Amino acid sequence: MAAPQNAAVAKVRKKKSGRLGGRGHLPYIMPTMVIMTLLIGIPIISVFVVSLTNYSLAMNMNNFRFIGLRNYERIFFGANPIIYYSLAISVGMVFICTAIQLVLGMSCALLLNCNIRFRGLIIACLIVPIVMTPSIASLIWKLMLNTEFGIINYFLNMFFGTTVVWLGPENALLSVLLVTIWNFTPFVTLIMYAGLRSLPMDPYEAAVIDGANRFQTFFYITLPQLKQLILITIMFRSIDMIKIFDTPFVLTHGGPGTITEFIGLLIYRTGFGVNTQVARAAAISVVLLIIVSIISGLLIFAMRKRD
Repeated sequence: MAAPQNAAVAKVRKKKSGRLGGRGHLPYIMPTMVIMTLLIGIPIISVFVVSLTNYSLAMNMNNFRFIGLRNYERIFFGANPIIYYSLAISVGMVFICTAIQLVLGMSCALLLNCNIRFRGLIIACLIVPIVMTPSIASLIWKLMLNTEFGIINYFLNMFFGTTVVWLGPENALLSVLLVTIWNFTPFVTLIMYAGLRSLPMDPYEAAVIDGANRFQTFFYITLPQLKQLILITIMFRSIDMIKIFDTPFVLTHGGPGTITEFIGLLIYRTGFGVNTQVARAAAISVVLLIIVSIISGLLIFAMRKRD
């Protein structure tokens, strides 16, 4: 009696599976997909529509009209070089900052993975920069980097008899870079450390038997097994770096002049600064969205190719 019932149940399940086309999970995730699509899609469409207008916060709504792609023509063929400079330093921040964070994070993770004392205390200290709001951390660093009263120049003057104008024209970009690396390297460290702790030990034991040294073990066993995690980390950090805003805003307000005016600061100044040209800021935001999508697409393609 049980066999016919089991056969009937299996037949019903097979019919349902065939009706859903092997996508039986869709009814469970569809509500979340719809909500997320609305939350993400509506703002993106709104920004794109605004970018096709001449909207400004200071304008009379009677003058509101669609102007097509004129704002995009102003970005790519206009006479304002600050847009190209902001894009250049933003892309440079992606490559330089992400690479340094990855190297430092992997190095610290390898040290933590060794049998060192006070590992729990070190991990607790690494969590502090992660949980701090970047704007608060940047404000603390701004006080420390102060030319006259900052503690960093105090020690430089004590030991080397010199002071550095950290937030001046020559070192402003370097200061933003250093603060950003300090703020986000612990995040990369903890991700890499979690990945190292999850690796199987059998390949390492076989490598020791075969006489492999530590460098060979790292490059031929550790890195290949962590490649997927490394690509995911690069994607997260690259997206964060291309749209960085709070750290340079608090440290330098985009200055001196426009030396540290990253693309996020340019969007803010264009839309809500002196000019209040919201439509132009929306066009720059769409360009930034395209850049982020390209970076994400390339990294996702690399991960799928790896799979």
